Amino acid sequence: MSRVIVVTSGKGGVGKTTTTANLGMALAKRGRRVVVLDADFGLRNLDLLLGLENRIVYTAVEVLAGECRLEQALVRDKRQNKLALLPAAQNRMKDVITPEQMKKLIAELVTKFQYVLVDSPAGIEQGFQNAIAGAREALIVTTPEISAVRDADRVVGLLEANDLKKIRLIVNRLRPKMVDANDMMSVEDVQEILAVPLIGIVPDDEGVIVSTNRGEPLVLAEELSRAGRAFDNIARRIEGEKVEFIDFSAPPDNFLTRLRKILTTKIL
Repeated sequence: MSRVIVVTSGKGGVGKTTTTANLGMALAKRGRRVVVLDADFGLRNLDLLLGLENRIVYTAVEVLAGECRLEQALVRDKRQNKLALLPAAQNRMKDVITPEQMKKLIAELVTKFQYVLVDSPAGIEQGFQNAIAGAREALIVTTPEISAVRDADRVVGLLEANDLKKIRLIVNRLRPKMVDANDMMSVEDVQEILAVPLIGIVPDDEGVIVSTNRGEPLVLAEELSRAGRAFDNIARRIEGEKVEFIDFSAPPDNFLTRLRKILTTKIL
């Protein structure tokens, strides 16, 4: 049975689109047929993060208007042919789509794909209602900041009110040193407030900016960064694997740290 997962948060700028792009790619790398649906009509960005912006001809709006077939609007990723993007229209606002239309669109997508990942826009108005329509699961993305967590808490309530019960939490842009200095909320703090099962912790990573600018998700790298590994692990947990959470308080396991371990062991 196909799974329809909305990636949401309430607050803008917490990493929903980065999460959608990386999870979509990670699941496709595992051999799953995946479509990522950009539900941010008027402000699409998912195409940029995947590096597919120059290949868009039609969008979800044209599909719903009957101006093209679904297959014509889907943009297949040449690096990973199991992944497809259904882009949002950049020149149409959120209110051009209704929740009923979104349900109809998703009903067609689930006949072709094993996973439908819906990238929700910021806010809790029409765009949010469209994004959650047809979803069966939700990933709440938040950064460890009180304003982001408060918005996420509001979204959790709205999801439950809309009968969407399978909700899991991703804490993004964690900085362990700031947590240790009591300058940032811990993962435990966030969990306590939201009372949602944790599925992923993603550390703050400058590589995300490079990845975004290049249109190459972190999970495509030959040697995964810490954030890339975190996204890959989330995909594995979505698939049902039991994967331990990475201890981000430990120094990165790069060549220099491995060399120090070897030298220390020899000295001892």
